[in-house]
Amino acid sequence: MIRLDNRVAIVTGAASGIGAGIAELFSTAGAAVVLFDINGEGALGMERKLRQTGQALAITGDVSSEEDVKGAVEQAVRSFGGLDILVNNAGIELPGTVVEMSSNDWDRQLNVNLKGVFLFSKFAIPHLRGRQGSIVNISSVHAFASYEGTAAYDASKAGMLGLTRAMALDHGREGIRVNAICPGYIDTPMLISPGHAQLDTAAAMRQILGVHPLGRIGTPRDVADAALFLASDAASFISGSVLVVDGAMTAAGH
Repeated sequence: MIRLDNRVAIVTGAASGIGAGIAELFSTAGAAVVLFDINGEGALGMERKLRQTGQALAITGDVSSEEDVKGAVEQAVRSFGGLDILVNNAGIELPGTVVEMSSNDWDRQLNVNLKGVFLFSKFAIPHLRGRQGSIVNISSVHAFASYEGTAAYDASKAGMLGLTRAMALDHGREGIRVNAICPGYIDTPMLISPGHAQLDTAAAMRQILGVHPLGRIGTPRDVADAALFLASDAASFISGSVLVVDGAMTAAGH
């Protein structure tokens, strides 16, 4: 198994779903994990779980708040003595066309999904220098395969890929690698969120399964395995890249 012994990782959106899966696998691999989430109760629950076998710290905050992010990075470094890995996973999906969507909803979508990546990277990068640091951004297949009624979400996820490439170029000579993962349909609470209410039916689930040549939807562990690889020394010459984890959904043209 790939190991992250003596590494310190921050995972945003770590209270549930993909973020929780990544945090749990990183902890199993030996990393001290900082669990950042706006859902403080959920983050604390994950902290209690991970502390049974490893080191973990829950921090409540909003990824779009510069004060919250700066404080979280400082607290992580103070608590564990440094920082090696940042996983920008926190995200929301607010549905609507550009005509239907309010300016406030547009701003909230971009603030969480894109500005949050900017802020955490801004404050984490100075600590990643000299430690062969790694940043893994969790984007989506929506970055390059758009669907009706998801304008702001698609824009935010496509923006993450541009930001990933730019940071890989800007900070590669500092020994920092930056990569992105684009998951397809993953079995998480977001799959049956209000914006996806139509998916919460047996017929819709059959349709989702039908667009995956592998015959199943993904799990948080599927994405966590990819994140573990990209964060580790096994990917030491991989930077500025995008790893698609979608069961060949986009390869099939869906």
